[in-house]
Amino acid sequence: MQLVIQPDGSVRCVYSETLDLNTLGRVNIVRGSHVEPDPSGHWFADLSPVSGPRFGPFSRRSDALAAEQVWLEEHWLSDVRGNALFRAGHGR
Repeated sequence: MQLVIQPDGSVRCVYSETLDLNTLGRVNIVRGSHVEPDPSGHWFADLSPVSGPRFGPFSRRSDALAAEQVWLEEHWLSDVRGNALFRAGHGR
């Protein structure tokens, strides 16, 4: 899990249950994407809520979720420039 400490002291991250975010203060969780199937059962990751692309089709939901997480970590989190980046936990 990556945590980005912003200049105002707030923290940005891609949500996971790696750690209890409530220990950092007031939590405000907003949707960064939609991972949904189409009528044929193919999965798509739509990152339009954060001005990102739409990925897919994927045959497995877990593949769409993995693509979503990689894009969010590489683009949405790194969009905050000049801030300290911390990693907590192991892996993603």
